[in-house]
Amino acid sequence: MGSGDPDQRLRSALDAVVPADVSPSAWTAGVAGFWDTISLDEQPGWPDRLRSVLDLLDQQAGGSFAATAPDRQAAVLDSLTGNADYAWFATLANDAFYATPTSWHSLGWSPEPAGGWPAVEVPQIDRGAAVRRDELLPRYDAVVIGTGAGGGVAACALTEAGRQVLVVERGDFPDTAFLARDQLRNARTFVGLDHLTLPSTGHNPRTLVVGGQSVTLPAWDPRWGSNAYTYGGGTRIYGAQAWRFVPEDFGMATTYGVPEGSALADWPIGYDDMEPYYSQAEWEVGVCGSTEGDSMPAPRSRPFPMPAMPITAPAKRLAGGASALGLRTLPVPLAINSQPYGGRPACARCRQCVGFTCPIEAKNGSHNTTLARAAATGRLHVLLGTRAERLITDARGRVTGVRLVGDVGGSIWRVTVDAADVVISGGAIESARLLLCSGNDLEPNGLGNNNDQVGRHLQAHLYGGALGIFEEPVNDFVGPGPSIATNDYRHHNVGLVGGGMLANEFVPTPVSTFHYLLAAGLLPLHGLAAKEGMRRLSSRMQRVVGPVQEVTSADSRVRLDPAVRDSLGIPVAQLSGRLHPEDHRVHEFLGKRAGAWLAASGATTIVPWPRQPDDWGPSSGQHQAGTCRMGTDPAHSVTDPYGRVWGHDNLRVVDGSTHVTNGGVNPVLTIYANSLRVMDHWLRN
Repeated sequence: MGSGDPDQRLRSALDAVVPADVSPSAWTAGVAGFWDTISLDEQPGWPDRLRSVLDLLDQQAGGSFAATAPDRQAAVLDSLTGNADYAWFATLANDAFYATPTSWHSLGWSPEPAGGWPAVEVPQIDRGAAVRRDELLPRYDAVVIGTGAGGGVAACALTEAGRQVLVVERGDFPDTAFLARDQLRNARTFVGLDHLTLPSTGHNPRTLVVGGQSVTLPAWDPRWGSNAYTYGGGTRIYGAQAWRFVPEDFGMATTYGVPEGSALADWPIGYDDMEPYYSQAEWEVGVCGSTEGDSMPAPRSRPFPMPAMPITAPAKRLAGGASALGLRTLPVPLAINSQPYGGRPACARCRQCVGFTCPIEAKNGSHNTTLARAAATGRLHVLLGTRAERLITDARGRVTGVRLVGDVGGSIWRVTVDAADVVISGGAIESARLLLCSGNDLEPNGLGNNNDQVGRHLQAHLYGGALGIFEEPVNDFVGPGPSIATNDYRHHNVGLVGGGMLANEFVPTPVSTFHYLLAAGLLPLHGLAAKEGMRRLSSRMQRVVGPVQEVTSADSRVRLDPAVRDSLGIPVAQLSGRLHPEDHRVHEFLGKRAGAWLAASGATTIVPWPRQPDDWGPSSGQHQAGTCRMGTDPAHSVTDPYGRVWGHDNLRVVDGSTHVTNGGVNPVLTIYANSLRVMDHWLRN
């Protein structure tokens, strides 16, 4: 550990990294307490690593770092910027500092709306459908696995059709405050800590095959491929961008051909098949938006149910730049109330949206729309904190139920629930894993997998874009942030396959701002210059980003790891594959276009979004899809066009895993709409 008082050693190190100026130092802000919140289960190696960093500082100081003069301390830190352990410590010190309210005033940031929270009645979500394990019925008309966009639609449609439904949710249903505050453990912050909506580090790893070697990934690793495990799934904490796919998105192979090394294919349905369900989703969930300025308009049977959010100050600046470039722009469609809707209040325009739940329930997700309707029927049971271990089949291979497993205080329990029908909506990775775990004598490699299709074509969204710095402040910090977009680059870019939408980004938290500026090379890692840089640049930074429509590959996939099991004894998902070269080309293209837009809007410093390393593995983190793709030929797909797993007329999949391609926009509205389409076909027939 070295010599000297441990508290004094830590204090001197923290205060050298984040010294006092017009705002307090790291120690005064309470950053030392951050280390006390880290459990050994969460990060067992961190205490030893911290001690080694403090020892390193003493060594570089030639004695006691704490007793060293401030200018000499700064020189010691400068000499260590290339040291991985020191960089880890200094980054965490900044993370913890910028997650404390003490730091926010000097940045002109707070999580609340500028005028404070409005005096509105916050609707209470009905929790009456939640049941204990001993209250389960022996048989249900249907079991729905997962409570995200697709699962919520399925539960709603089935219960309103008179069926008794059990919904199985791996996560819990925490209070709003639990998911509305923590800036270090939310789904959009990767600082090495467990996310509040993901399993703990030690309980459910995944593995990644890179260069022929298997690497174990903790859940906080961005390569793990995160979904939110909580009631409402990702829709409880998502950013809620609610875009429609356009006709070209359903016919990528017809539009562009099939690039070498890809498995690019058309959907078995088209935009015209989806349009009525897009409209239904927009009205039943609640979407605000406008088609004015859309350069890729598609036919609509109804307008948006709510007008777009008022334009923000940075969006006005970007509108001027777009006009100078001849770009057409439109408001970002959001599943957020721009006015009171569905018994829920209008958005308060707070500064803490994506990755957090909405404190006033103005963000529309499964938990406060479709699942709330299902609960109101009295025919819904919800079992929280529970996993679907495998699907049960009879001697003929027909699905007859689900084997459930859970952990209560370290005691593992299992129970089988019979069901006439089963609907899977666990996200692309977990839906594939469940099918692979459910093999029988007729399908030994997993249900629907006799043609080795389950788990293939894993895709998500690589993001392209740029960060811009303006000479004068441009941010008004009015949430949720995304206010202006262009569809000019979604398709028909010369020499490229596909493209993507570009939009300005959500209001970032101070922690996120620090990481953006640090990664862009615009901030030092420590010292007064880092704090001064944060104060100057936070209000002058604007990011324009968008999702790349990825070119799918059959080699990017989910398998079962042959050796690693989770804490419940279930084989974990093993990921493998990589992005297609076309994805990197579109990523670079969108970065250049975003940079040009920022420059035309007055940004004087432009930093493109960096290229993802080739050894990163498959894309799975943002908007995972594709592992149970739908089609008309069982040899090349997992489900038919109506989500039925081939060979199983009572087993359906209704999440993004059925997507053949994933669009150059956020796909959640397509998940809602396609689930509505699947359920409509089922219940009408």
